[in-house]
Amino acid sequence: MTSSSPSTAAENPADQHIDQTLNHKLLLVNGVNLNLLGKREPEIYGHMTLVDIEKRLVERAAQHSIELTCIQSNHEGDLVDKIQYYGLLADKSAQADAIIINPAAFTHTSVALRDALLATQKPFIEVHLSNVHAREPFRHHSYLSDVAVGVICGLGHIGYEMALEYWLSNMYNINTINQ
Repeated sequence: MTSSSPSTAAENPADQHIDQTLNHKLLLVNGVNLNLLGKREPEIYGHMTLVDIEKRLVERAAQHSIELTCIQSNHEGDLVDKIQYYGLLADKSAQADAIIINPAAFTHTSVALRDALLATQKPFIEVHLSNVHAREPFRHHSYLSDVAVGVICGLGHIGYEMALEYWLSNMYNINTINQ
């Protein structure tokens, strides 16, 4: 899901201070099994679907002339390809400024995702719906956390919104409080 027609800064005068050297693009990456949100273990992951989460985030970003590209795959190599593309290989004007990633189970296994994220030299925030530290011991280790700008876990779908708000405020200098 991609925002096809974000508003322009002229339409939202409060956002005219956005740094014009940035592309005003963010990448949302979701890993394995997240396409099952709302159906898979709702007592752990909640009832909101990934489509619902993406729609809310795309709309929120578009309010500030930021395009949010959303990708999800159950295949590690596909995620690596897309992170490389949007982070490094696309034309400069099509590259994301920053990334929000919920790697899901790849958190605990994927050096490949870590390397792809590092190769882009784009800052990223790691998000988890559940509190991985209150779950099975194998979920306590992340291959990404030590190189992430931050980690948000255990707050359900609101964690994604918090990550987006962080980028709006700290990358684009948009005051999102009281909006």
